[in-house]
This record gives sequence, C-alpha cells and structure tokens, in this order.
Amino acid sequence: QVQLVESGGGLVQAGGSLKVSCAASGSTKMIDTIGWYRQAPGKQRELIAASHGLGTTNYADSVKGRFTITRHNAKNIVYLQMNSLKPEDTAVYYCHVDLVDGRDSWGQGTQVTVSS
Repeated sequence: QVQLVESGGGLVQAGGSLKVSCAASGSTKMIDTIGWYRQAPGKQRELIAASHGLGTTNYADSVKGRFTITRHNAKNIVYLQMNSLKPEDTAVYYCHVDLVDGRDSWGQGTQVTVSS
C-alpha cells in the first residue's frame, strides 16, 4: 500500500500563492495516477488536478491556468502550485493515488484558506 502525507496548507490573501506538497511512501513504484482533490464545506470532493503515469496532466476548469501539478517520481513527492488564489479556493486539499493493481490511497488532507 501507499501512504500519503500532505503539507503546506495555510491562510493566504486573495491573489496570493501557496504550494502544497504530498509525500508518498510504501509501494510507490505501483503509483499510476496522482491527483489533487479538494472539498469545501457543504460541497462534494472534486478532482482539480491529476498527473498520469505517462506524463500527461489535466485540470479542472476552475483552476486551469492558475494551478500547476508537478510530480517528482525520484523523490516520491507531488506538488500543487496555486497562484491567483480566490476565496472560493478555500477547502481541504487531498492527495490521492491510483495504483497499477487497482487499489488507491488518500492522504489526510491539508486546509487552504483564502481570505478576501
């Protein structure tokens, strides 16, 4: 199995930037897709960025052009650089991996709060 630990969340003003990290341990060679999800109060958890095993990435329309997912396989770390943050980006941000054997894992989440 794979264990995930997010870090880097915090409070930032609207228009600012923040970078969150997700460190993976365990069976990291089995990781296929790594994704960042977020869940705002009263809303469903949504996928906002993903990095696939073949190197492609995709983003939700709500963050496209502002957020960048970067994957460092050698270090078993994935980053989410968030720029031009908006109050509606406030949420708990979760790291998630899909393994090649069909299993998946979630991190514990990190809170990002954007003040207006």
